[in-house]
Amino acid sequence: MDAAVGGEAFAEIRAEVAKLCARFPGEYWRAKDAARAYPTEFVAALTEAGWLAALIPEEYGGAGLPLAGAAAILEEIQAQGCNGAACHAQMYVMGTLLRHGSAAQKAAYLPKIARGELRLQAFGVTEPSSGTDTTALRTTARREGDRWIVNGQKIWTSRAEHSDLMLLLARTTPREQVAKKTEGLSVFLVDMRTVLGKGLTIRPIRTMMNHNSCEVFFDGMEIPADALVGQEGRGFRYILDGMNAERLLIAAECIGDAKWFLARAATYAKERVVFGRPIGQNQGVQFPLARAYAQMRAAEALVQKGLQKFDAGLPCGEEANMGKMLAAEASWAAAEACVNTHGGFGFAEEYDIERKFRETRLYQVAPISTNLILSYVAEHVLGLPRSY
Repeated sequence: MDAAVGGEAFAEIRAEVAKLCARFPGEYWRAKDAARAYPTEFVAALTEAGWLAALIPEEYGGAGLPLAGAAAILEEIQAQGCNGAACHAQMYVMGTLLRHGSAAQKAAYLPKIARGELRLQAFGVTEPSSGTDTTALRTTARREGDRWIVNGQKIWTSRAEHSDLMLLLARTTPREQVAKKTEGLSVFLVDMRTVLGKGLTIRPIRTMMNHNSCEVFFDGMEIPADALVGQEGRGFRYILDGMNAERLLIAAECIGDAKWFLARAATYAKERVVFGRPIGQNQGVQFPLARAYAQMRAAEALVQKGLQKFDAGLPCGEEANMGKMLAAEASWAAAEACVNTHGGFGFAEEYDIERKFRETRLYQVAPISTNLILSYVAEHVLGLPRSY
């Protein structure tokens, strides 16, 4: 199981990431999980090592890596038993600022993000009433002089409590006044430090995994005019631009999870002896692991193709969507096989399997549901009529 997204070109990066992760063993993650605490020390270590600045151009103090390099970092984090969800948004949210931010915005924020002085971890898009129907969102931003006044609510805004900046999508032109429902949405880069308690309220949501997700409320929140990213009304397109990157990076994490589960299960199956023989000698144990491994390798190949196309500037929606779906299914299959291989011990906290089991389950529904991926493939790949 040594093949990796991005191939041997990132072997040195993977080795260094693995060394860093070794400083944060299972005991560290179990303690954070029990307390529902943010892994501040882990994120700080990744930041200090420069891994969270992987996609920031060198001119702003980052590594200037391609997306495949970022995928290698996140996959390795998961494969080592850690949890990149604490900080992965900084990778995929970054693209919107890089591609559509002004020169002044980039100069003001990117060097500080690269140095770890600022965190860009929060992504405010999903709302309680609209879910994945993004064009139906109700959060509004109204221009008044040199300010924008924001009102509304977001949900599942992960890491909002632990981020300095938020990328926010809001409607700036009423839906009934635009020709297309995708028009009239704008993106803002919000410095949450300046508005927390002054129109911005953050409420954590306790979930089945330690994911630091939140509800965010905007009540007359005032942000400066220059918080607007790109052109007013083109925000939906900007967000779409970053979704392929998001899906490819999440897929890489799922592949890392699958590798972790399979490595744990294979080791245990060889060592655990019942009825005088290793349980791994039994086909009932072997076959689920072998099938999950095959699923992982197939998903890995598709994700690698998507990364190559993304970094070459080619359309990669098909690979990004299907890669995310297949990688999530592979990680879940590996998780179930790992639990079954360990039997009762798979439910014991000290083995870390139940924690990783809960964490990887998330990607069956987030950041995009499997049904929406299938709808995308049906419409945009197979040419079938739109279903929603």
